[in-house]
Amino acid sequence: MYLGSDRAAAGPVLALSAHWFVRRLQGIVIVALIAAVLAATLPMRAGRVFAAEPDAAFNALWATEPISPIPLDVDVDWDKVALGEKLFRDPLLSHDGSLACLTCHQLDHGGDDGLRLSITNQGEPGVINSLSVFNSALNFRLTWRGRFRTLDEQVESVLHSPSEMNTSWAEILPKLQARPDYVAAFGQLYADGITRTNVLDAMSNFQRSLTTPNAPFDRYLRGQQDALTYEEIQGYRMFKNYGCAACHQGVNVGGNLFQKLGIFKDYFASRGTITEADFGRFLDTGAERDRYVFRVPSLRNVAVTGPYFHDGSVDSLAEAVRKMGEAQLGETLLDAEIGLIVKFLHTLTGEYRGRPLDVD
Repeated sequence: MYLGSDRAAAGPVLALSAHWFVRRLQGIVIVALIAAVLAATLPMRAGRVFAAEPDAAFNALWATEPISPIPLDVDVDWDKVALGEKLFRDPLLSHDGSLACLTCHQLDHGGDDGLRLSITNQGEPGVINSLSVFNSALNFRLTWRGRFRTLDEQVESVLHSPSEMNTSWAEILPKLQARPDYVAAFGQLYADGITRTNVLDAMSNFQRSLTTPNAPFDRYLRGQQDALTYEEIQGYRMFKNYGCAACHQGVNVGGNLFQKLGIFKDYFASRGTITEADFGRFLDTGAERDRYVFRVPSLRNVAVTGPYFHDGSVDSLAEAVRKMGEAQLGETLLDAEIGLIVKFLHTLTGEYRGRPLDVD
């Protein structure tokens, strides 16, 4: 493994400390166990979350890896997707017409807003960083705290939130019913027209369509060996050997478990004052074990979804990797190692409607 000039003059580093070797071995064991579990549960996951891939290449390299590719197809009603997208873009769903879902989840880049903290309906910074809406349907829970199990629950929460849409169904439904275009669209798709259930159904169909397949790393997993460069492959090996894949694995490279922020090092010590948003899952459960616990974020499209972490405190992906190495793995990564891991993370950027998200 090439570690760069910070630890050796040049070329591969052949002499590793016993500590380094033991930590890598631990990482390999963890990743191997995760891969075994994922392989054993694959039929259930395919049936419950997404459609199985039709081609034989789906059973190639990725079957032995902790990460699996995003399916190329998604099972949705495309007419409902179109209606859901219209609702997603429409500020009519907010009380004062100041916000749309698109405000915080912009689809022309990373599916987030690119801000440290999302803007409220008062035009001021909120309390938490906006997560990307892309591939959100592949997460086992939604939001940083993992408060919701379904897309419907999450959408309804945003509609009712005083700092976001700040509205109610008693307000939303008459607005929609006063619009001939919505009356016609819902009438074509739903026998009972515009209802709470149907609005949520259209919006959840749209959100389920927001997958970003065909990332370079997914093509590599499907057997296209030239999809990655040598350095990107080395970065992936480091990602696994250091133990990053213990939390960031599966089809969404995360999003499928809870974890405390700051296992080996206090994340908040260098940042300063702790806010209520930092308490994470503790705010929902009240259990001390859940203080500073968050749903692990997906690393899909991570190169285009900065700034990073729930507090949006880090602009650089390299700095985010460094901080996670210290706080979550107890490792001080070299600049050369971080550089290789970042190269790998860039290969997780996929395509939306055939367009790579990293193309402006």
